[in-house]
Amino acid sequence: MSTQEPAASPAPQAPLWNLANVLTMSRLVMVPLFVWFMFLDGSWWRFAAFGVFVLAAITDRIDGEIARRRNLVTDFGKIADPIADKALTGAALVVLSLQGDLWWWVTIAILAREWGITALRFAVLRYGVMPASQGGKLKTVLQIVAISIYLFPLHLLPFTVVFTWAAHLVMAAALAVTLWTGIVYVFDAVRLARSRGPAES
Repeated sequence: MSTQEPAASPAPQAPLWNLANVLTMSRLVMVPLFVWFMFLDGSWWRFAAFGVFVLAAITDRIDGEIARRRNLVTDFGKIADPIADKALTGAALVVLSLQGDLWWWVTIAILAREWGITALRFAVLRYGVMPASQGGKLKTVLQIVAISIYLFPLHLLPFTVVFTWAAHLVMAAALAVTLWTGIVYVFDAVRLARSRGPAES
């Protein structure tokens, strides 16, 4: 009589069109809407752009929590989520620079780091996955906060100069953490490649 236990059935795969992925796609859809609002004249349109950006940033927080808690993590989500994040922050940085609210060198430095590290992650996939670090999460928070302050129509507030300098200081912190974590990721990728051979296919 065989005592061999039946093989466990594989865990069911999360459907592609789940709530987490829908939120991610909605964030991508909000990017051109945000850009359009930014190029319309009037403080109310600036308020609208600010609201769209903040709403999109909130969905970034929510979709990750939903995916983990409800086991809705998919390969599509792993790729689409960081693309949506970088599309949102990248569009905001470029528009702010085009409108003279943010120095171009800051935008270029941040975008070069973001897309460079994204390319690096894909390049070392055969050796293993580079997880997001706490520094990377702090970088994202600082970028969102800094951009949000810049997007708000500060000229409508009292003590505008104070809020403008606050935006500059938070962006300086975001830039410093962005570049530092980028350097750390490069060293981590080198160590990962040296410590492991290519993952078995």
